[in-house]
Amino acid sequence: MINSAVIKPNPLVDNFIELYQALNKNNLHLLGQVYGDDIIFTDPMHQISGLESLTQYFAKLYENVQHIQFEIKEVQQSDGQASLFWQMQYRHPKLNKGQLIRVDGMSQLKFNDKIYFHRDYFDLGQMLYEQVPFVGGLIRLLKTRAAK
Repeated sequence: MINSAVIKPNPLVDNFIELYQALNKNNLHLLGQVYGDDIIFTDPMHQISGLESLTQYFAKLYENVQHIQFEIKEVQQSDGQASLFWQMQYRHPKLNKGQLIRVDGMSQLKFNDKIYFHRDYFDLGQMLYEQVPFVGGLIRLLKTRAAK
């Protein structure tokens, strides 16, 4: 028999979404509202332990970003965890000639009273490598050839 119990949406997940839609280099102190002090954060570039280290990591990421926005496409929740499917749009002066870059991704969250585990999945090429002159052209060429 399939368990058809309905999981009530967790307000922490809603708070997380609201925070990320407003997050910028000037309000990174708000991360502590959703993340525990012992947060483990992993993305394709880094693995970070602790809220202070995560705040420093985000400060470096956001330092030169001129615009960033997350559009949440879908949220799936079960007891103590959630998966969020999103599209990030950002603009960085040294990438893609300063034009808007779109990256599709997914975040896996585990939580109790606060989030203690956050893992992001996204295509690092789509986010970074394809946006760099010469390297981006080479990667797009390789993707095209691999698709044939």
